[in-house]
Amino acid sequence: MSRYIATRAIRGANALVAEAEVMLHKALAEKGPDTPVAFPNTAYYLPLIFGMTGRQIETIGQLAPILQEARALLHPLPSQQHWTPYLGETLDSGMATLLAAEVIEALRFVYGLQPEPMPGFHLAGGTSFTSPDNGQGANGHDGHLNGPIDDIQLRTWGIQLVDGRMPGFAAIVGAAKSNEVAVRIVRELQRRNILTFLSGNVNGRSIIHQLMEEGVELGYDTYTVPFGTDTISAIYALGFAVRSALTFGGMKGGMARDILMYNKERVFAFVLALGEVDDLKYAAAAGAINFGFPVIADTVIPEILPTGVTTYEHVVSLPFNEIDGVDDLERAERLVQKCIEVRGVKVKVANVPVPVPYGSAFEGEVVRKADMRIEFGGKYSRCFEYLTMAELDAITDGKVEVIGDGFAAIEAQGHMDMGIVVEVAGREMQKDFEPVLERQIHYFVNGASGIQHIGQRDIAWIRISTAAADKGFDLEHFGKIIHARLHADFGAIVDKVQVTIYTEPQQLQAWLARARTAYDYRNKRLADLTDNSVNEFYSCTLCQSFAPDHVCIVSPERLGLCGAYNWLDCKASFSINPTGPNQPIKLGTQMDGRKGYWTGINQYAQSASHGKVGEVAMYSIMENPMTACLTADATLVVDGHTTTIGAWVEAHLGQQGPFEARVLTLDEQGQVVPSQILGVHRNPAPPVLVEMTTKSGQKLTLTPNHPVAVDQPDGLNWLRADEIGAGDRIYAARTPSLAEKTGRSRPVRSNVERVLAAQPEAGPVLQPWLEHEDFLDTVTRVEMVESGDRNPWVYNLSLLDINSYLANGLLVKNCGCFECIVMLIPEANGVMVVNREDTSMTPAGMTFSTLAGMAGGGLQTPGVMGVGKFYLVSPKFISADGGFKRVVWMSSVLKETMADEFKAVAEREGDPELLERIADERSVTTVEELLAWLEAHNHPALVMDPIF
Repeated sequence: MSRYIATRAIRGANALVAEAEVMLHKALAEKGPDTPVAFPNTAYYLPLIFGMTGRQIETIGQLAPILQEARALLHPLPSQQHWTPYLGETLDSGMATLLAAEVIEALRFVYGLQPEPMPGFHLAGGTSFTSPDNGQGANGHDGHLNGPIDDIQLRTWGIQLVDGRMPGFAAIVGAAKSNEVAVRIVRELQRRNILTFLSGNVNGRSIIHQLMEEGVELGYDTYTVPFGTDTISAIYALGFAVRSALTFGGMKGGMARDILMYNKERVFAFVLALGEVDDLKYAAAAGAINFGFPVIADTVIPEILPTGVTTYEHVVSLPFNEIDGVDDLERAERLVQKCIEVRGVKVKVANVPVPVPYGSAFEGEVVRKADMRIEFGGKYSRCFEYLTMAELDAITDGKVEVIGDGFAAIEAQGHMDMGIVVEVAGREMQKDFEPVLERQIHYFVNGASGIQHIGQRDIAWIRISTAAADKGFDLEHFGKIIHARLHADFGAIVDKVQVTIYTEPQQLQAWLARARTAYDYRNKRLADLTDNSVNEFYSCTLCQSFAPDHVCIVSPERLGLCGAYNWLDCKASFSINPTGPNQPIKLGTQMDGRKGYWTGINQYAQSASHGKVGEVAMYSIMENPMTACLTADATLVVDGHTTTIGAWVEAHLGQQGPFEARVLTLDEQGQVVPSQILGVHRNPAPPVLVEMTTKSGQKLTLTPNHPVAVDQPDGLNWLRADEIGAGDRIYAARTPSLAEKTGRSRPVRSNVERVLAAQPEAGPVLQPWLEHEDFLDTVTRVEMVESGDRNPWVYNLSLLDINSYLANGLLVKNCGCFECIVMLIPEANGVMVVNREDTSMTPAGMTFSTLAGMAGGGLQTPGVMGVGKFYLVSPKFISADGGFKRVVWMSSVLKETMADEFKAVAEREGDPELLERIADERSVTTVEELLAWLEAHNHPALVMDPIF
């Protein structure tokens, strides 16, 4: 370990903690301790602080203990006379730096200094922050840098991180040797689809300034996000990493080691330090190393070789002028390649022969009218794309032909008709794969910088920017992109690809007619492709790279909850990669056709979810996800007072959470802590319940699938109640507030203390018992009992942070990446649908981010489930519970973007005005307003049978 690096990092950490303390003292004096503090549009308070400490920071006054903790992590500078191991002290200083940096950025938000103002700057793709005072933009997207990533974008990128389209992220700090080098570094990262975060400066000049001067678009649309021009803003990159673990890894606040290991093993990220490295950058780099993220510098600095904290090297020095290369641009390419090698990022790049930068980083790029050279489709012209299967000897691989005129004679910002016809041949190609491959054209074409693609089939809309046209992009390049990408991505089923671009009017019309005939055939084929017409469904475990216990069951009438994979997609994926994440599942025996139970599905779900999911009802929101609740007599401690769950839920039933009340639970360290109650749940009891009794005399009655914390050889595991037997040891609390009821804790503690006094050598074994507030209570009896008249209802809670609570002193569970979340609104006898892009408050009193915490984690919650948005238009959408007519509230963005599909569903349901009867956030935000709306608009849910 380098003494030099340790000295610089520790010195930088001490300086930043002192700066944060000065800022906090000033804020406390000027703003007061009760002033709210937060990163807007994020659900994890101040995410790094929350992840590392478990503290929920909501006010300025709550920041003081954080800085005390940061100061406790600081160390004196290394001695110049004696060598000692410095790695631990350096890593501690790095974590102190991150805590202080997040405090500083939070205080900057209080003073309106974040996101960082930058007059005249425009974010490509916008941001959720709206700061009218920053710059001139009326939409809040101009005049400032990005600040922290908002939750909507986090979940959007999460899907790309788990399906491999985005292999990792890079945090660039500083400024490159030149503007040209800065552009080449970013283009190389974009070409590899690596998400890039920008921050820091060298002598006041940042890579953000360099890219702006060269006209490079920065923002969500281009995978290149400018956080801020100082080093402190790099904290947003580490906050993104923490939130990835919390969102997709099922981690909870305070699980510091688990979060750090998750990032080391699953999040492929690195730091690229450009230019001079000062004390603060050394300190921030030490913080990144805690996460397993290596640091690569383009200057001469000491190196840190492997010690196990990161996967490979920790700090690598790669002086820019010493990199082999004919010029600076080639050196920039090799610098990026070295970063990728050090972190072990797995990159798959198709060699696409186009004259513009190419990669998934450009998907979603917007070409504005003022920047447009030509458009095809849209309001003034027609554009279609059609992929068809051909015989092997009927086409020539790689042949790209343009039949008709190019766009050279069209005036700037003009339009023309175009048709793209793709003929594909392959020994493993099937007719069913045509629409699957055809849909990929959207992603393929969008990968080119300066090209915008919207829509599909005969409503495609493509724009070419003036910049792309000036670089030589023409119609032929559409064919070259499609040819290269089909071979690269679907080589297992595609042997030949031939592309023809039609602009000649007569042939274009002839092919358009053929394409529409094929579209119509496919529509009828898909309509006939029902769950009952196949003998196998497909799994999708793509998200297990980030969410280890998650699994989707994909059927012809129910797509994956991320919305990216339908049954045909999974079938094609299995043909391409027989050992991949999409595996066929034999249905086995159908046990219940109305609710959608099959023996084969249940067996697969239990195995693939590692026991977290026992049964799956394909067509119900009310059953499997089924009730996981307690009977009314289960005792809780809420705000220091003993009560029963039945009494507390009944007293708050119908009220909107979150509640100010907190219920006692156990944290990861075995300490009893309060957890805020988000919502209450009362459901009809199933016919049979599980009643268990423990050695300490506790008795708890709960539903068979309610998870309980059980001690096993590998530590704490959650088992269903009906999986627990006599002799199992379950986690329980021995706090005074619970001992008062059970009388069990004080005598045991006294006995332990006497043993320790008599036998000090037993200290290592017994002392932790005294320090922890949990113990293992042995189950003495388990019995299945009828619910009967005694227990007509069962109850549960939704909690904010720790997804468990203490019932009768025993630890039990409470009730992301979804396109939408469907949730029961019992007062309305229906369900609401909120989609990922909607940040507004719902009638349930919770936003999408809060709801995602309830619907995720691999556990089933009655009345709540994540879905892909196109499942909403399936005839099987919660068909066991009444189908689409149960939808009483829906995010307006869903209504608008899927208006045609929903109108077709309304016709199918026999109520053409159904969509107009469904409320949204523009008119309804509370249950009371919702009920009034439903009455005024005569919604059918009001007269349907009770949903439960």
